[in-house]
Amino acid sequence: MKNLINTLKNIWKIEDLRVRILSTLGFILVYRLGSYVVLPGVNSEVLAHANDKANDGIVGLINIFAGGAFSRASIFGLGIMPYISASIVVQLLGMALPYFRKMQMEGESGRKKINQITRFLTVIITVFQCPGYIATQITSKAGVVADPSTFWWVQSILILVSGTMFVMWLGEKITDKGIGNGISIIIMIGIIARLPFAFVSEFASRVSGEGGGLIMLLIELVLLLLIVIGSILLVQGTRKIPVQFAKKIVGNKQYGGVRQYIPLKVNAAGVMPIIFAQAIMFIPLTLVGFSQSAAMQSFMAPLANHYGFVYNLIFALLIIVFTYFYTAITVNPNQMAEDMKRSGGFVPGVQPGKKTAEFIDSIMSKITLPGSIFLAFIAILPAFAIKLNIQQEFAHFYGGTSLLILVGVVLDTLQQIESHLLNRHYDGLMKTGRIKGRSSMSMEPA
Repeated sequence: MKNLINTLKNIWKIEDLRVRILSTLGFILVYRLGSYVVLPGVNSEVLAHANDKANDGIVGLINIFAGGAFSRASIFGLGIMPYISASIVVQLLGMALPYFRKMQMEGESGRKKINQITRFLTVIITVFQCPGYIATQITSKAGVVADPSTFWWVQSILILVSGTMFVMWLGEKITDKGIGNGISIIIMIGIIARLPFAFVSEFASRVSGEGGGLIMLLIELVLLLLIVIGSILLVQGTRKIPVQFAKKIVGNKQYGGVRQYIPLKVNAAGVMPIIFAQAIMFIPLTLVGFSQSAAMQSFMAPLANHYGFVYNLIFALLIIVFTYFYTAITVNPNQMAEDMKRSGGFVPGVQPGKKTAEFIDSIMSKITLPGSIFLAFIAILPAFAIKLNIQQEFAHFYGGTSLLILVGVVLDTLQQIESHLLNRHYDGLMKTGRIKGRSSMSMEPA
């Protein structure tokens, strides 16, 4: 406890770090206040009553990322998700098209061009998403909008597009003026904002006498702690490949000849496989919703139960497949081997070039399997939590995208703070070792 107090005092002593933390808190406050500002002409009370039943699937995922602003028809209703979608599209284009790949290799100038393209693409995606959002989440519910005129539609679309761009600007400001990882912190705040309400609801259900009492609540918290520890292990787990650099003598000095390591992430794909799998699982249900066939609806009924065996089995298998797919397109063994050869490095016992690429690819295949299985297990844990009669809102924090993003962003933020402390010759946050971030899980654009 004394060490923690001393660390907090050291953080406050560093003026730059203090200003960055206070700036970050200020930007977060603006974001949270804006998430409660409802679109003009929307009856928030009627909408809240219509949304009493929690949303599942992609809709529920977006609402979690938006901190509830999605279901409240806020001016930040679409949140940062269009920007995340644009970033993913640009990232995939960088792997498929030489033009984008060339920009990624141009350093700072290329990064600025990519960021500009991402912003324009964000506006386009938001403009296309706004009418669908308004139609399905607002005007489709009786009494929410008294007069949905053409002017109201145009006004609402402009406000939603502006809101998304403002949230994106807040994220960039947190990156520049705050403690970094602005987009990720915006997402984390949206998720964690729902935690107190979920915990209070769970606490009330347990102490009511029908849910097993405080003993069951204590067991739930212990299980949640163990799951968080497992998620940290998944985020930080690496397989180190030793790399030896050849000796070079220039004059009387010797360069190289040292051994370093390439850390290969056990979960190099981050949370993207879960997001892709959820999107795929949502498609058949959407198509069935437009179908009038009773036989088809009956056949697809098991997929409508997000906490059932069939849904979670298919969901887990898709996550494993997408983990291999996303790892294959983000980790390039040939490029790693080429860079290593160019800098005079080699893996002991392995020939440089093609043999090294095959060796790295073999290692990645071996560590991706347990990583993908563990990722799939964490993703379906909320279904097990529901079976233990845990409230649905609280059960979402027992796994899935929400938990992994929370763990990853917290580790990144702590790493940023620790770097500032160590640069000023203060002790870090941990006395036994450095905090490792989750670089592969970052939601920031390249």
